Parts: sequence; C-alpha cells; structure tokens
Amino acid sequence: MTGGARIETAVTRLLGCDLPIVQAGMSWASSNSALPLAVSNAGGLGVIGAGPMRLPDLDRAVAEVAAGTDRPYAVNLPLYRKGADEVMDLLAARRIPILIASQGGPRRYLRRFQDLGTICLHVVATEEHAAKAIDAGVDGLIVVGAEAGGHPPAGLVSTLVTVRAVARRFPAAPIVASGGFADGAGLAAALSLGAGAAQFGTRFIASAESNVHPAYKEAVLAAGTGDTRTVGRGLGMIRVLANDFADRMAEMENAGTDLERRRAAFTASSLRHAAVDGDVAGGKVEMGQSAGLVDAVLPAARIVRLLVEEYAATLGRLPEVRPAGDRPVRPAAAPLPAW
Repeated sequence: MTGGARIETAVTRLLGCDLPIVQAGMSWASSNSALPLAVSNAGGLGVIGAGPMRLPDLDRAVAEVAAGTDRPYAVNLPLYRKGADEVMDLLAARRIPILIASQGGPRRYLRRFQDLGTICLHVVATEEHAAKAIDAGVDGLIVVGAEAGGHPPAGLVSTLVTVRAVARRFPAAPIVASGGFADGAGLAAALSLGAGAAQFGTRFIASAESNVHPAYKEAVLAAGTGDTRTVGRGLGMIRVLANDFADRMAEMENAGTDLERRRAAFTASSLRHAAVDGDVAGGKVEMGQSAGLVDAVLPAARIVRLLVEEYAATLGRLPEVRPAGDRPVRPAAAPLPAW
C-alpha cells in the first residue's frame, strides 16, 4: 500500500511499519478510524486518539482499523483521563499491536501489555522522564519538545535540544521525535538528531480525514509560526492558537491572578469547543508552531507521500564531505521513490 517506498530505522523495525512517520494521537482529530487507517495503509503509523472517546466509540474505531489494514497501528491513551483503567481493559481485550501512553507513569500498564505482545511507547518531555521510562522497561520513547501543540514540556526546551539530549544519553533506545515537524525536511532533521522517526500532529490536523471542525482546519492554515502561545502554567500548560481564550489566560497570568480564578477560566474553555463546535475564538485550539508550515488540507495518504518525497529531496540538497581543496560540487537530487 506504500508503493514500495521504505525508509528503515530502529523505530520502523520495532513497529513493523515501512516509514518513520508517526501520526500523533490527537484528541478529536484522530479520535476516529479514518485518519489512523489512512496513515497506516500509506506506510506510516496511524494512531487512534483515545483521550475523549467513549468506550463503545473507541471499541468500534479499533475494530474498524484492525479490519481495514494489515499494517501496524496504535492507540494513544492519556493516563489521566477519566476511566483510564476501563480503557486499558478494552485495549487489552482487543490486543492492540502498539500502545502509546502519556501523562502518567509507565509501570501502571507496562507489564500487562508487554505480556500480551503489545509494543509500548511512552511520551516524555525531559531527560529525567526518559530515564524513568527506560528504567521501567518501555520499548521506545516519544520525545516531545516545546514546539509541540497540546502539552509541551513545562521548561519549554526545544525539540532540537531535547531529542538530541535523550538520544545521546540513551543511544540504544528507539526514539520518535515530536514537536515542530510538518514536512520532509523536518523528518530528515529528526533522523539526524538520532531519532528513528518523527511524529506529525498539526500537519495531520489539516488532513481530509481529521475529525475536527472545518473552522479548526482553516485556523491551522491561517496561522503563522508565531501565532501560538503557551498558557495554563500550574494548570497543565498547553500550546494553543493565540485567540480570545489564550489572550484572556495570558492577561490573568501576567497580572498574577490567583490560581483558582485562573483554573475557572482555563476549564471554562475546552478543546471540544474548538474541535467539535468550531469555536476557534473562545475554544482551546491546540496546535504546534509548525502550523506556520502547513498551507493545505490534503488526504492523509497524500501527506505521507509528500513527506517521503520531501525527505528524499532534502537528502539530495545536503552537501557531502570532501577533502580540503576539492572543488565543491552541487549534489544531485536524490531519486524519488516510485509510488
């Protein structure tokens, strides 16, 4: 289904996919079967976002993806969500091939799912959290930097630095780099840092199969690289579009408003307001800085194909190392895969 294109890394060998392209498990955007199914069938790793899903809806989505592809797929589970234990029961019964867990400790689920043969990736945002996850025995890491939408690291250390630091400290660990990636040049950058794959979130929000309101997708297309901000310090910081909600939160934070008043304002708005209702002014419009690199809503399979083509073109532009004194030669473009 990938037309023969393949980029082999430690992560693709671990997961069994052809391409080191991971579609982020995003609440609402990939809380369906259509988006992850399209990505997995195109050779990447499609991920169901279980965060806001009711159990019957999640069960149906997993069944649809399992029936619709013979390729690997994953489910992303934020461990803080209400009913997380019941979700784990469902996923264990379904014997999903890959679990991606976040917002909690891996020891809560690891032994249970590894005993079933499920590959377990854990989302981390610091070297310290990476060390704890490795010590617990996870199969791989998703390392998130400050550019990411949703929940970036509280210290706002960039993906460039965080991924490289984790890769240097744990060179044998399969790593997926996340935060700031939207094209094939970003994929090349992620692999050059020592990661074995890149995770793409905001890029896949702007896909035909993404399960968010059209106004949300249009907000991604309209955003520049400087049009997001982080809000919610002390409340679970998030990176969102700079809109009325974000402005209100920033004003309260800058004014030193007490935590409970800020909490009330923070919880009065939700991601659902934006993703389902289309309120992109007052809702939490989670997106990464890479929104400024996204300029079209495309089918997910086409996005995967473009990422590979751009990756090949990027490699072709990189200058080779030559002995001193040799005349520099412009490198030829790398051949594109046959699709």
